[in-house]
Amino acid sequence: MVTTEMDVKRIGEQVKEASEPFQRLLEEIHRVIVGQENLLHRMLIGLLADGHILTEGVPGLAKTLSVSSLAKGIDTGFQRIQFTPDMLPADVLGTLIYRPQDGEFAVKKGPIFTNIVLADEINRAPAKVQSALLEAMQERQVTIGKETFPLDEPFLVLATQNPIEQEGTYPLPEAQMDRFMLKVVVTYPTKEQERQILERMASTHPIREIDAVMQPSSIAKARAIVDEIYIDDKIKDYIVDLIFATREPDAYQLPIADWIQYGASPRASIFLTLGAKAGAFLAGRGYVTPQDVKDIALDVLRHRVIITYEAEAEEKTSEDVIKAILDHVPVP
Repeated sequence: MVTTEMDVKRIGEQVKEASEPFQRLLEEIHRVIVGQENLLHRMLIGLLADGHILTEGVPGLAKTLSVSSLAKGIDTGFQRIQFTPDMLPADVLGTLIYRPQDGEFAVKKGPIFTNIVLADEINRAPAKVQSALLEAMQERQVTIGKETFPLDEPFLVLATQNPIEQEGTYPLPEAQMDRFMLKVVVTYPTKEQERQILERMASTHPIREIDAVMQPSSIAKARAIVDEIYIDDKIKDYIVDLIFATREPDAYQLPIADWIQYGASPRASIFLTLGAKAGAFLAGRGYVTPQDVKDIALDVLRHRVIITYEAEAEEKTSEDVIKAILDHVPVP
């Protein structure tokens, strides 16, 4: 046990040093973005845990601005793809172009070949375009014709979507949703934040540019430390219990089996662990607490737990299911 305590202390010291560039990045972004602490915190978790993020909210809540500000704050490649109903997969991935001078086909790479991709209003494009992202998001590679091209590191898809009820939207396939580490719901600002937004943005002059305050090497270094953060066996068991409670609620004496059509996949266990570790890193700790798991659980699970028609008829959501599980499963 002494060795473990010494290791945790050593990792804690490394965390304090390695998390400093992320604090600088947050400060720089906040020079443009008012509020949205939860969204920005989750974007940093995605960056640390190498996981893609889906943000959902009505138009005008600075989702796109937050993502582009994050990308500008890191000295790395960035592409914004505006998804529309008439898009084709080639518009995202690239395509083969015939060259008549030598009778050969040449690869023209699409905007996916960068480090940070802003997939703006991803659910305005049809399913075949959304599915074009699957290989890139999971295998970190893209196949065009007979050739497969690896993507650069870091590679992160930060997607925004409008609520499904809005006109002209296509729901994302479950396989696509499962590849997003987190789904973050963006809400309206508070009255005080709205006043700050008014002061800062109600001008015909463009808002100030974000300066690059972090190098990609800092992300690679931080990810190596996140992997080392200590997580106790009891917390690992707690994570597994939370996931299994979405699949077998009766085994945990939870009266919500009629609400759940599909429980969370094994990716949820992986992302819940990585998210809790990244949360501990940003808090400056070398170990994971049960609260780290609870803090990130809703964003990891809300798009993975599929509810039944009965639950919808009772006006229940996947969030209600997850909150019931978090309240009921014993915390170590």
